[in-house]
Amino acid sequence: MSSVLRMVPAPRGEGAAGSGAAPVGHQVLCADGPAPESVVAYVERELPPGGIPAYRAARGSGARSFVLWADEQRRERLATLVTVSAGSGVAAYQVLGARGELVGTVVREKALRGRGLRTRWTVTPTGGQQAVGFKGRILWWCVWWLLSPLQTLVIVASLLSGDGDAARGPRRIVWRAGGRAALEFRSKGDTVHLHAPGYDLRLGAALMAVLRTFDSPLLGNEWDDAKD
Repeated sequence: MSSVLRMVPAPRGEGAAGSGAAPVGHQVLCADGPAPESVVAYVERELPPGGIPAYRAARGSGARSFVLWADEQRRERLATLVTVSAGSGVAAYQVLGARGELVGTVVREKALRGRGLRTRWTVTPTGGQQAVGFKGRILWWCVWWLLSPLQTLVIVASLLSGDGDAARGPRRIVWRAGGRAALEFRSKGDTVHLHAPGYDLRLGAALMAVLRTFDSPLLGNEWDDAKD
């Protein structure tokens, strides 16, 4: 049975007790079968010394940095996603545990800049098999590009509908390891499905969070690109 992860805005509670900090903005939820969803992690950006302006300037190259907390008061750090390298359309990330141990790696190779016509995502859990996935099916990309002369109308329709999927193009990703589907991102509902048994939820939650930072620059809805 697959675990299903999704990222949503966190309830507007309080920040860390006595710190005056703003509350954590987002959380990753997990559903296992018929059981109710539970919170896997609270997610927020980890800002560099230059603060928000420095973070937003660096993210243009693909750099990302954020923290996964066990609670909204920021008392226990579950994991951290850090950028190992970013540039020329390729970005490599490490997911580190609370003690700095390597949980896994994520590599994004932008379409036409990496090793293919589609954006390639590679996820490797520590001690596990590398899983490779490509954004969108080739058939649907062909359809999308055939409609490109009408993209202005598509974007307007997407904004009016509140969906945005058409303007964002095909987004489904299936990661395969050893010939089997280990992970899957479904654009309908923006969910990550962990098909491989025993998959580390910290890596799954970090993958969910970093995927959502590449949602759609055109529609301006990436969670980590806020100005405050």
